[in-house]
Amino acid sequence: MTLSAIIACLWVIASAVVAFLPMKNQYFPGIMLLIAAPLIIVWLGYDYGWWLALIGLFGFVSMFRNPLIYIYRRLRGENPEVPK
Repeated sequence: MTLSAIIACLWVIASAVVAFLPMKNQYFPGIMLLIAAPLIIVWLGYDYGWWLALIGLFGFVSMFRNPLIYIYRRLRGENPEVPK
């Protein structure tokens, strides 16, 4: 198993742990995971091929769909509601 696969597995475990935190405590680690994910996906794609990177991208978008929708709406100039 390559280092990129080990890092990707640790990222999945870390994101599952962050999901168990209360919402107010999820922001900082969630942003760090959100930033790290594309880098890890590209690294996996480099090591294993574009098809695995595409599967990783689908999983990433599925897990982070709400933050990505929020960022998209903010970039469009809307003022989306943040969960409490």
